[in-house]
Amino acid sequence: MSTQKIPMTAKGAEKLRNELHHLKTVSRPKVVEDIAVARAHGDLKENAEYHAAREQQSFIEGRIRELETKLSHAQIIDISSLTNEGKVIFAATVKLMNLEDDKIVVYQIVGDEEADLKQGKISVSSPIARALIGKFQGDVVEVKAPGGVISYEIHSVEYV
Repeated sequence: MSTQKIPMTAKGAEKLRNELHHLKTVSRPKVVEDIAVARAHGDLKENAEYHAAREQQSFIEGRIRELETKLSHAQIIDISSLTNEGKVIFAATVKLMNLEDDKIVVYQIVGDEEADLKQGKISVSSPIARALIGKFQGDVVEVKAPGGVISYEIHSVEYV
């Protein structure tokens, strides 16, 4: 695996640390206990509870390794410490107006791990984020979307 840094907001890193802590202190001990209880039931070859617990343990251990790797390679960017110059950068929250229908959308540009469109968080590697990075409030950007090109005007850029 490469040692390339993964950009991440401070909130995103905290969320991953919380999940890692929960997996290590709650989920892992519980599945170990579940395996011990299932073992006590006898024959392991036909013991569905044992096999399910082992499968869950494998999933938990894999997720722990994945989170530890992501956090060890994270380049945490604290947007609140930056001066707002109106420029769209990683972790900025951008208010856009669709020039076709005048609809307003608000997105925060985050790392791949944090992206969640329902929460208005888009990946820095998404087409819209790539079109926005480096632009300023008042600029018009064109985004190549699956349904064609969409033009947006950048209404505001906030570093929150």
